[in-house]
Amino acid sequence: MAGCGAEGDNQGLEYAPNMYHSVPYEPLSQIVDESAGEAAELFGANDDGHGEYYNSNPLNDHRMTMRTPPANSVRRNGFLPYRIPKDSLEAAATVQNPLTGDRQELISDGNVLYARFCNHCHGPKAEGNGSVGSPPASDPDGVPPFAGIANLKGAAYQNITEGHIFHVITHGKGLMGAHGSQISQEERWKIAMYVKELQK
Repeated sequence: MAGCGAEGDNQGLEYAPNMYHSVPYEPLSQIVDESAGEAAELFGANDDGHGEYYNSNPLNDHRMTMRTPPANSVRRNGFLPYRIPKDSLEAAATVQNPLTGDRQELISDGNVLYARFCNHCHGPKAEGNGSVGSPPASDPDGVPPFAGIANLKGAAYQNITEGHIFHVITHGKGLMGAHGSQISQEERWKIAMYVKELQK
């Protein structure tokens, strides 16, 4: 009877603690009672002498603790999510490249990224003659696997902006699929800078 008595913050005896306390970390719930849950020496949950449910940081004003991000989470790197819809190329063309710093160094990084993600279709000089858009070496007069890959040095593409290129890399266009999930925003801007350099 005494164990079942509950009042205020005391909910009485816990017969099944996992029904009361979530096993996953709950960011909006901080347990400040160092004795909450089984004692460490009995339960073997940790080596700090606290109960198994204690998860507060006494050194932080809000008692929150920075947690290691889950495996395979995507870093933000200070960039806000890119919200311009796929069919809004005119709006995308006005977006300015946010990268600052040594331009030549950024373009050099873009060169490496272009070779990794773009070269196989657009070719080393962005002329649309990569291995995917060219006839196989065994049949040089044959039909390329995917005809119609954009020659980014052609007259139709000379006036496109870095924002336009970034947008097409993000959402795709025509034959080109979206690469926003494979290439970070920073890397997309570097590639756009490198493509403009190739167009000179």
